[in-house]
Parts: sequence; structure tokens; C-alpha cells
Amino acid sequence: MNRKTLVLPALIGLLAPLLTACGSEPGGAARGNAIVVGTTDQFTATEDAPAPFDPAHAYDTGIWNVLRQTVQTLMRTPRGGGLPVPDAASECRFTDLASQSYRCLLREDLTFADGKPVTAQDVKFSIERVLAIKSDNGAAGLLANIDTVETKGYREVVFHLRTSDATFPYKLSTPVAGIVSSDRYEPAKLREGFQVDGSGPYTMRPEVRDGHVTSVVFTKNPHYKGDVKLRNDQVVLRSFTDAHTMAEALDAGDIDMMTRTMEPGQIEELDDKPKEGIKLTEVPGLEIRYLAFNTKAPSVENKAVRQAMAALVDREQLTAKVYGPTAKPLYSLIPSTIAAHRNSFFNTYGEPSRDKAAGILRDADVTTPVKLTLHYTTDHYGSATADEFAALRDQLNASKLFDVTLQGTEWSTYRPAQKRGDYAVYGLGWFPDFPDPDNYTAPFLDTDNFLNTPYVSDEIRDRLIPESRRQADRTAATPAFQRIQDIVADDVPVLPLWQGKQYVASRDTLTGVEWALNTSSDLQLWELGRGTA
Repeated sequence: MNRKTLVLPALIGLLAPLLTACGSEPGGAARGNAIVVGTTDQFTATEDAPAPFDPAHAYDTGIWNVLRQTVQTLMRTPRGGGLPVPDAASECRFTDLASQSYRCLLREDLTFADGKPVTAQDVKFSIERVLAIKSDNGAAGLLANIDTVETKGYREVVFHLRTSDATFPYKLSTPVAGIVSSDRYEPAKLREGFQVDGSGPYTMRPEVRDGHVTSVVFTKNPHYKGDVKLRNDQVVLRSFTDAHTMAEALDAGDIDMMTRTMEPGQIEELDDKPKEGIKLTEVPGLEIRYLAFNTKAPSVENKAVRQAMAALVDREQLTAKVYGPTAKPLYSLIPSTIAAHRNSFFNTYGEPSRDKAAGILRDADVTTPVKLTLHYTTDHYGSATADEFAALRDQLNASKLFDVTLQGTEWSTYRPAQKRGDYAVYGLGWFPDFPDPDNYTAPFLDTDNFLNTPYVSDEIRDRLIPESRRQADRTAATPAFQRIQDIVADDVPVLPLWQGKQYVASRDTLTGVEWALNTSSDLQLWELGRGTA
């Protein structure tokens, strides 16, 4: 049956919240009854990132999607989003009104996939390992508020936090808090290569060619004890160099589903002209895209330059031209589908205006045209990224206030260069670690942040972020988040562009597709099955 499926699961809380092509590899039939899922995420080990799958280093949606299948966390996000629920734990809760002491009790007889018992000491080892290694990739920042980890017996673990943090249960549901064994992971050194071992729903086996992972075979872990119910015995995640090759594999029946990242044109075509045996499913998404700035770089150190760009960028034109109905303009770091959202950039700059931009630059004595290079990654977010940056260049250059050139770089080189501060202006996407406005602000603006940005707002770091985290009732944190958004719109360390929708395409014999990708773009492969139910 040809159909487009729209999925709108209930969201609790703040939601209103360099690989070689694999086209020649054996398809699903050659792997027995394994479900085969396609992705354009690429997994490679480099000199800058020799341990891409180590939970102490990984901070990328595609890699986290491998870890979530294999490395168990104390808590996990339920299938439709909302408040975290226990997974490796049988129960977790704050033991004080200040949200500074968090106690978890492990499930009875919990073991790693190799049969070794999982204990509170393993949890302590795993968390302290992340904090000791403190990878520059940014993931450790999620756990930076932990002061000490205390164990009581083999099942009880207590986290003592430096400051109040009502979002801590969400952070324990992310792969950076994954439980690993001291038998397989060293306490102060990353585990190089692609193997992952844990106590999650699946074991994994990477298939590697020329230093790149071409596919990952996930097999049901018979020792798994947790909250997840598996609906299959084996899933293969196959990586493709581009969405076109991935779509050809779906048409040929070599894969059962394609997910990250489908191109806008593919989505529109499948919506307008459905193919026999293939269905298109829309699921709620919280992805955002933005420009970010190295605020110490000479070309953009003057915030008037950044403000002028904010006054010029036409988000409506950009999304309509490049992404069509798969994206909509965004005027804040926090998406419009989260309750604390505020249209701060629109409130500050209004409709795109050359006159306003020219006035900002003139008042700051900035000589025009301002020469800039916009940097983007060529292979991480899909081929439409190049079209997006070409449109941004044309908008800025049309004003005669800027002289913009473009530079595209492969992700394996791009991300390390961005973290080093090599780029003055660069584009990135963000898929939330958890659906709370804290995760759209702190990773960009707090200490040890994902961007490694030199920008510092003392008001945000010292007052507003701590104030927001003290609120167990997350709606009570809204004023703090709205003030953060207004400061960002004035200082422009980042320039939000758009927020996206999510789609997957699959064979119509595959079930559970509507639950296989949650709002944070987390793959939940255990939801997939075969049949007609």
C-alpha cells in the first residue's frame, strides 16, 4: 500500500518538546531475516578521533545511535519522548529538595553481554572515566556538574552534584553515561577502534573496510535486562556515501528502511508520487541548524558584524529555496515546539533589512564590504548543505555589505578544525541530547561546551543556567531561558537558521517504523519488526 504516515507521539514535559559506498554489499536476503537499515552517517577513525565509539569521546548523533543499541544507561528516554525511565536501574530519584543528590538502584542480576555482573562500581568507574579523560569533543560537559560518585553495596549508586540540576536524569539517559566494564575499557585512556561492549539490548560487530565502518551488525543480547522490548533478533545498519545510493538500495530491496539523512527532494517526491511497496513516515523532530562564530577571530570579533548578518539573513527564503516543507525558519536556539521558546532574533532584528544591517555596521565604524569565509561540512548533514550555504552567500553578497566565499570540508577534518578555532564562521546542526531547553543553551554557552567557543556571557554561565537548573518544575525555568535567548540575539555568538522535520522511508512490510526514530533523532532499532501489525 502506498501511503505517507504521520506520527505524533505524546511528548511529556516541555515539549508542546569517510565511508566507501555499500551498494555492492549483500542485501537483507543474504543476511537471513536481519532487518537492514540505511544511513548516510559515516564512521571513521582519524588521528584526531582514534576512538569514535568510545562513550567518553562520542558526541555525534550518528555515533550515539550505535552506542544506544549496545551500551546501557541507568535511565533511558521512552519511545514517545518525555521524562526518562529506568533501564539499567530499577529505580532512580532525587533524595533532596535541592536536586543535588541523585540515587539509583541497579536491577537484580544485571550483566554485561559477556556474562560479567554489572555493579554499582562499574557505574562509578564509567562516570569517573568520562570525567578523567575529559575529551575535547564536548560530551563530558554533560556530566561536569558531578562532584562525587558514591557506591553502597553492589547495586546502589549515589551522585552528589556541585549545584542543583533538575535535568540530571536526562543526562544519565545519554550514551556519555553508558556503563562499561573495566575489563574492556581503561580508566584514563580512550578505547581505540570500533568495537563497543556493554549490557544494552544488542551486541555489535562492525564491518570495516579500509579503516571505515561500512556496516554494523546488531544481534540480540541474550543477557539484556532492562526496559526495552526487542521486536527482532538482528538489525544491520549500513552506511552509504549519499542519500541517492541509499534510496536505490531501498528500491532494490537491499535495505528495509532509510533514515538519516534523506534529501528534501526525495521526501517531496515520495510524498507526491508514492512508490509501490514503500511508505514515507514523518516523525516529530527537534533538529536545528545554525551558524556559529569564533568571536575572537578578527573578521567577526566586532559583534556589529554578527548583528548585521542577523539583520540580513532571510530564513523564509532560505528554507523555501533549499528545504521546502521539510524545514521552517528558526529565530532562537530553542525550537518553537519547546515551551520556553522565544522569537528573540525576530524581536531584535525584525524582517531582513539591508538598511538596518548597514546602520549597525556604520554605527560601529566597520569598513564594508566585510570579507568572510563561510565554512560548512560536505558529508555530514546531506548534500543540501552546499545549496544552503550557497543561498546564504548570495543573500549576504547581494547586500554589498559583505564579500563572502564558501569552503566545504569533510566532517573528519571539519570538526577538529572547528574545535581548534580555525574557522571564523561555520555551520553546524544540533540534535538534542534530551528534549529540555537546557540542552539547547548549555552545550553552546556553558563551560566545556560543544563548540569550544571563546564567547562568554557571565550572566548566562554564572546566574541563568544555574537558576534554570534549580527548577524541578521545568516551566518555572522559562524566564531564565527567555533571558538567555535575548542575550544570544544581542551578542550573536550563534545565528539560528531553521528547525527541521524528520522522515524515514521503509518497505511497507516493516513494522514499528513510527517508533524507530524519536524526537532527538535517536535510533530505536529494537522497535522494528516484520509483518502487517
